Amino acid sequence: MKSVEKLTSAEAEKELDRLAREIAGHDRRYHAEDAPTISDADYDALRRRNAEIEDRFPLLVRADSPSHRVGAKASEKFAKVTHRVAMLSLDNAFSDEDVADFLGRVRRFLGLKEDEDIAIAAEPKIDGLSASLRYENGVLVQGATRGDGMEGEDITANLKTISDIPLRLKGKPPAILEVRGEVYMTHKAFDALNKRQEKDGKPVYANPRNSAAGSVRQLDPSITASRTLNFFAYTWGEISQLPAKTQSGMLENFSDYGFVVNPLVRRCETLAEILKFYRDIESRRANLGYDIDGVVYKVDRLDFQERLGFVSRSPRWATAHKFPAEQAETVLEDIEIQVGRTGKLAPVARLKPVTVGGVVVRNATLHNEDEIARKDVRIGDTVVIQRAGDVIPQIVRVIEDKRPRNAKPYKFPTECPVCGSHAVREVDEKTGKEDVDRRCTGGLICDAQTVERLRYFVGRDQFDIEGLGGTMIELFHDKGLLKEPADIFALTEKPEKVSKVLAEHRATLSEERRAAEGKDPVKKAKKKEDEREDKVVENLMAAIERRRKIGLDRLINALGIRHVGETTARLIARHYRTVDAFMAGMEAEDARTELESLEGIGGVVAEAICDFFDEPHNVKALNRLLAWLDVQAMAAPAKSSPVSGKTVVFTGTLEKMTRQEAKARAESLGAKVSGSVSAKTDIVVAGPGAGSKLKDAQKHNVQVLDEDGWLKLIAN
Repeated sequence: MKSVEKLTSAEAEKELDRLAREIAGHDRRYHAEDAPTISDADYDALRRRNAEIEDRFPLLVRADSPSHRVGAKASEKFAKVTHRVAMLSLDNAFSDEDVADFLGRVRRFLGLKEDEDIAIAAEPKIDGLSASLRYENGVLVQGATRGDGMEGEDITANLKTISDIPLRLKGKPPAILEVRGEVYMTHKAFDALNKRQEKDGKPVYANPRNSAAGSVRQLDPSITASRTLNFFAYTWGEISQLPAKTQSGMLENFSDYGFVVNPLVRRCETLAEILKFYRDIESRRANLGYDIDGVVYKVDRLDFQERLGFVSRSPRWATAHKFPAEQAETVLEDIEIQVGRTGKLAPVARLKPVTVGGVVVRNATLHNEDEIARKDVRIGDTVVIQRAGDVIPQIVRVIEDKRPRNAKPYKFPTECPVCGSHAVREVDEKTGKEDVDRRCTGGLICDAQTVERLRYFVGRDQFDIEGLGGTMIELFHDKGLLKEPADIFALTEKPEKVSKVLAEHRATLSEERRAAEGKDPVKKAKKKEDEREDKVVENLMAAIERRRKIGLDRLINALGIRHVGETTARLIARHYRTVDAFMAGMEAEDARTELESLEGIGGVVAEAICDFFDEPHNVKALNRLLAWLDVQAMAAPAKSSPVSGKTVVFTGTLEKMTRQEAKARAESLGAKVSGSVSAKTDIVVAGPGAGSKLKDAQKHNVQVLDEDGWLKLIAN
């Protein structure tokens, strides 16, 4: 197929029509007829190409566009279930060193000695569909998919057809118990299903995981019942009373209640035992009879799990050790340099499309110029690429025996391909080392950075403004309508200008299309096209209006500050709570000290944030943006406590918990942890060796507690 960048508007319109009809047909066969005719990877490729064409030609988006349908069609028929306890994802480990780092982080957080062993419950990571089962007084009352982690689909009737899932529990389970686990299909059941498909003259399925997922999300429970599905229980959500003190003990109780628990679960005491278990499971992987893609490690003691808590959407006390990535060979057709929102020149490998791990891969990261030189990657090379979990595809190595004779070493540009400014590698003044990334020095004069910053601003995890994609931003930027974030909201007062720009753009596309078709140009656009354009403008204005109300964490994330992403933005927002407090904090002399006092924010991040607010033009631009917004304060922690809303400072040595743990605990109870003492400080927790901060507390008449006093206070 021709690349999207080379399509004319006429070709794009024709292909969007074809894709809409083809994808609708596949949706019908998968969801209504339960008889898919293509693999999930091929289906995803169709959807992805449709989205890419629509992004480049926004005025050609059809009323029946597949992009207007979010999620699986069947999900629209299911009732929604809000998880009382979020169904979190796990961080991934890909090497022995990653596992050792995980254990090290746990020890440091808990204040354990470096050589102190931590008991770990290890179990195979089942490649299936996560499900949550709610029992009240021992009776199954609800079953749900994971969904987005906060809200899933009610599939109770379907889950009740699975024999591994008890409808009534044995023994004496807690009054409220949400058991969570994985619905999967064995290789034997999958083969039998495909044999039935072949016998009935129907197409076969791609893999057990997708077959299991599709089976439990059927509208007709009898379809689910006709498939042989299984369920392993491995964790829990809401529970009225814990029946054990360890992860392994909880699994033993699950087994007593009537659940199937993976028999390979093992309690490991040392890193060596953990890695031996991983190697053993990896060697037995092909003969287990069901698909797994790694091993999950969980801190066994539940009191340790509670102390460790969570980071963003993942628990600190667990990680998934993934098996090595699948690999494939393909040809590197080109190397493209993209300029990011921070000026970074990022090399992207354009590949001959190849399927890796069920996904069609066309692009891969090359990281930086040192990586290109180290691997001696050249255009035209045959390369080995791999994917690991959700990691961006990467080039593993070059197959030099297949290198074309005319392939030349790649020369990384020293000028920005967008604005022509010098592209340099910064030198760290402290270490004297050269940065691995080359960055454009054009700053605000570089259109690529302006456009990329605006693209980032409207992204899904930031303002999420529907309809304002990359092509639209480029168009409005080129016409002078968009230079900074506040200009996006100013568009709502300029619908006529927006309409005029889109009309001109549409006319240009129309002329290109007619020229490609060999027709004479026309001066008057069709009524149908006018109506389509009006609808685009109307929808865009409405989408922008909806985003005037925004959470503080999303606002901070959207600013595009270097090193500040979704997780860091949430940490900052939870600390300052309101936008006024945040802005005041950034203007304070001790802003950097305050930021560094927050768990999860170090000196590099704090410096980047302060550098952003030290630039007057950034502050002015942010103030112009705030004039358009209603920034929602971060909600106070649901659990009230004696320290909720108070400012706490820790000083000296803490003997019963680490400083990091103390800060995390205080913040989870609604306290604001500061790194300095002032008249606004409410409590100073002083351990042995407390110095100037203790004196400052006495000077300001701030309440001073020792560690025991603090623990007694927060226990109430």
